[in-house]
Amino acid sequence: MLRIRIQAPGGTANIKEFERTQVIIGRSSDCNLVLPAGSVSRRHAKLVVHEGRVVIADLGSANGTLVNGKRIAKPKVVHSGDIVTLGDYTLQVESKEQDEREITEATQRAVPEDLPLKKKPPAKKPSKPAAGPVKPVRPIKNTGRLSGRTRQKPAGDTAGSLSHGSDEAGSYSSLLRTVHEKLIDAMDLRRLDVTKLGDEALREKASRTVRSIVASMANKGAIPAGLSQKQLMRDVLNEALGLGPLEELLADSTVTEIMVNGADRIYVERDGKLEATDKKFSSNAAVYGIIERIVAPLGRRIDESSPLVDARLKDGSRVNAIIPPLSIKGPAITIRKFRKEMFSVDDMVRFGTLDDAMVKFLKVCVENRQDALISGGTGSGKTTTLNLLSSFIHESERIVTIEDAAELQLKQDHVVSLESRPPNIEGKGAIVIRDLVRNALRMRPDRIIVGECRGGEALDMLQAMNTGHDGSLTTAHANSPRDALSRLETMVLMSGMDLPVRAIREQIASAIDIIVHQSRMPDGSRKITNIVEVTGMEGDVITLQDIFLFEMTGYDDKGKVVGRFKPTGFIPKFYDELRKRKVPLDISIFRA
Repeated sequence: MLRIRIQAPGGTANIKEFERTQVIIGRSSDCNLVLPAGSVSRRHAKLVVHEGRVVIADLGSANGTLVNGKRIAKPKVVHSGDIVTLGDYTLQVESKEQDEREITEATQRAVPEDLPLKKKPPAKKPSKPAAGPVKPVRPIKNTGRLSGRTRQKPAGDTAGSLSHGSDEAGSYSSLLRTVHEKLIDAMDLRRLDVTKLGDEALREKASRTVRSIVASMANKGAIPAGLSQKQLMRDVLNEALGLGPLEELLADSTVTEIMVNGADRIYVERDGKLEATDKKFSSNAAVYGIIERIVAPLGRRIDESSPLVDARLKDGSRVNAIIPPLSIKGPAITIRKFRKEMFSVDDMVRFGTLDDAMVKFLKVCVENRQDALISGGTGSGKTTTLNLLSSFIHESERIVTIEDAAELQLKQDHVVSLESRPPNIEGKGAIVIRDLVRNALRMRPDRIIVGECRGGEALDMLQAMNTGHDGSLTTAHANSPRDALSRLETMVLMSGMDLPVRAIREQIASAIDIIVHQSRMPDGSRKITNIVEVTGMEGDVITLQDIFLFEMTGYDDKGKVVGRFKPTGFIPKFYDELRKRKVPLDISIFRA
């Protein structure tokens, strides 16, 4: 009997059962399973039960048939839990006969938990695997909780060994991979129950199984006597159910960024400096499993047709992943850790990012609805400064935030957070930042905060600033305040509007009031190096006036940057208007 779970686009799932060995699927009314959608061909695909296996074959459909995100070119065996995509529909197929057959096979492979252990002669030292490209190995279940496959091993896996390894028993990576595969085999016996278990129950079951596997292998002499079995079990569980060696790095409060350059090269950033770690994955296939576990709960995907993705972890940490063929040396992951507690003004002053006078000035700017652009290079701390400025917005105001991957931490109550969406498996349904900016204008915002302008949305943002949404904030990548203006010009041109350069510059000069430029210094510290007022136009040139600067004077004995923040003595033009409105102002902060 075939049991098919059908997920319609934008609808609820339903289940259909068939007492037959062949099911034709399509939108035609004469099909056994009718999927009424234009993206589904009249006779799209067929499911066949053959020798206890469920096989799916495409019937020459226009959009193709995908299994776990990959288009099939020939008939393919479908396991319980595999995701089959036909147009806008997703299916999961279960077969009682196939389940019983796979359970029997898994039982023969899994480690016996209740039989006496027999001594085996010591195994020969495994030969070094041949070098070659590592192919992704997809998990059995698309649940995002248990990774690995039981019947495939990545060819040419060249992941290095860990410091826990032993020459007598092979590398630690090989041992970790072996235990991991045995765990997947054993957990496959309970495959039908995995999706019904909570995370804690699943981890408890996996812990008991791993403990049994490791004990069995130790009694057989397959684990070196000096190796920590506790550490081995923890590493296996982290790789199977968590984020592998990244778990410890994510828990380390001193680590601000994690970079995975393949299975055996993991780097971190501490105090603004990069350093290598001794952490490693058991294989590149394990890295693929981690990526899929991150993106699956967010409804995103990564495969050959979509080899890069932006996502976030449960704690809000931002993740970027990219895989071959774009990443030549294997899958790469970059994680910017999310701070649970936002840096306060006092923290940033203590770190030397800015001084008290600059804080007072920026507070006046935000409270009096000056439009601000925060510029800087990658990793310079733009988002942290954006969080700082947003903290000065009054509680009574309605704020709409727009980001690619949500990482802003606003403390106000009246906040609507919007996040862009990538295209679906057919390349449709993408919602970009520009779409969200346009929509935000219809949401009656007092403030619009765009996490980063990087394309045509810059034009919509400038128009919003010029049409009554004063006090809006955004960031952009640039090397200086002047470069930030050039970047804005380029981004406006990316909108597709054929505008004269002078018209674009007039829009920018009218919309942007303040530019806050931040840099990462040679010692890894972040500092606001310029606070600039946009004063208008002279001919075809936008004019700027420095208000605060950071003056670097050298380095101390520990290699730390030494310098001072100083006002230029220039009082911003908009202070004249504030004086007329009787706004209390501290002019002394501008005295050089």
